[in-house]
Amino acid sequence: MTDSNLPWWRGAAIYQIYPRSFADSNGDGIGDLPGITAHLPYVASLGVDAIWLSPFFRSPMRDFGYDVSDYCDVDPIFGTLADFDALVARAHELGLRVVIDQVWAHTSDEHGWFAESRSSRDNAKADWYVWADPKPDGSPPNNWQSVFGGPAWTWDARRGQYYMHQFLREQPQLHLHHPQVQQSVFDIIRFWLDRGVDGFRIDAINHSMHDPLLRDNPPAPEDGKVRTRPFDFQIRKYSQSHPDIPLFLEKVRQVFDEYEDRFTVAEVGGENSDVEMKAFTQGHRRLNTAYGFDFLYAPELTADFLRTALAKWPARTDAGWPSWAFENHDAPRAVSRWAGAIDPDAYCRMKMLLLACLRGNIFLYYGEELGLPQVDIAFEDLQDPEAIANWPLTLSRDGARTPMPWRSDAPYLGFSEVKPWLPVGESHRALAVDVQEARPDSLLHWTRRVLALRNGSPALRAGAIQFLEGPDELLLFERTHGNERLLCAFNLGNRAAAWTSQEKWRPLLTTGGVEKLMFPPASGMVARIADPPG
Repeated sequence: MTDSNLPWWRGAAIYQIYPRSFADSNGDGIGDLPGITAHLPYVASLGVDAIWLSPFFRSPMRDFGYDVSDYCDVDPIFGTLADFDALVARAHELGLRVVIDQVWAHTSDEHGWFAESRSSRDNAKADWYVWADPKPDGSPPNNWQSVFGGPAWTWDARRGQYYMHQFLREQPQLHLHHPQVQQSVFDIIRFWLDRGVDGFRIDAINHSMHDPLLRDNPPAPEDGKVRTRPFDFQIRKYSQSHPDIPLFLEKVRQVFDEYEDRFTVAEVGGENSDVEMKAFTQGHRRLNTAYGFDFLYAPELTADFLRTALAKWPARTDAGWPSWAFENHDAPRAVSRWAGAIDPDAYCRMKMLLLACLRGNIFLYYGEELGLPQVDIAFEDLQDPEAIANWPLTLSRDGARTPMPWRSDAPYLGFSEVKPWLPVGESHRALAVDVQEARPDSLLHWTRRVLALRNGSPALRAGAIQFLEGPDELLLFERTHGNERLLCAFNLGNRAAAWTSQEKWRPLLTTGGVEKLMFPPASGMVARIADPPG
């Protein structure tokens, strides 16, 4: 049983839904809110605590919803506010919390705020975005580069100035230092919390404030990695990660504390993400948790790599509470990155059990419970602006955003009756929900067993973690809470490994052929200390 004294989100399993790709209810080839609502019983059956909805707000969709033109309305391709209210009501009926996804670092260039801001240098919102004069030679104000390639500045003749954008030029940077901009963000938060939203996932939060002096970023030293963007050549000392961000988040937390049982999680990327994640979640005055890209871009998963990542979050009250994701909408599917020559189904079973044993919150990406691999998207079918701009050196995010496979016998796998916005993955046909529902030994049913184990264990949901010594291939740790003590063991290598223990362990769940503490590749076990004789 879980600890009723803890908030619902501590140790929660959260299921990310990419609305465009989950279920199309109106036959336009794009997923929508009613489609999600219709499939919520399936999501609830997994045993997750909440859903995280990627952006569904009004947007020109240059970056598929992360370019917001109205923070307080639903884009018509996804439905209406009434559809959203119905989704929240149904989710709550099923015991699911609802987390929405917002970005406050920038808006769309079609947002009304930006239209007013760019109209002159003396209007009411003139300083709501980051504007700067050119250098005497007409070049941009400094050397900052955008994530998606090219300078982080675009000239605007209306004002005779440059505006900043850390991503696409269609995503102008909000001046979040500005008190009125901050107040508008607080109003947006209240709008959605008043509608019953249970939490926010905050995108690109370390990109949300800049150095007002606009100092040049220093060059990054060579690290042996291939550089595909000008962005990779700099240390982003001044263009992101401003020290005022944690102070802003304290104000954000005050708004959330006006409501009961609400939740905040930040996405934090970059080389020193754990330092920022801890700063953003420190104590009880900032965000509840944060997650980074430790595993999302990792080309392989090793025991040493996992120990290093997990050890960054010791069980101290001041260290913050972590969150972990192996997959999301920005990263290639994990099984395609990590399994190698190992049977993908066996690898996915081990990976799912491992995820459920981690200390912190865990995120499952839609289709991860099915073991979906990455889909190879042809250039002519690409939608991802970064992949199109940097083809072929940047791996497309579209390959992890393909339609959810509901029915194996349907032309578009049950996602839609018409051609979807992205091609379906033909390799997903044999992994469709209907196929796996019919097989008691499928990965889908395994996922339910794994999450049931986590949900019934205070040690797995909220307990401490302690690493044990063993062979290099083995990741060994104990999870403890109160009188519950569990052993978690995983072979992440390519050869069998044995472990010896002075104690007797009773397996609760195993995968991959574990026998008597002998672990084949891609195997795992959760065990409880055996009851003493008599």
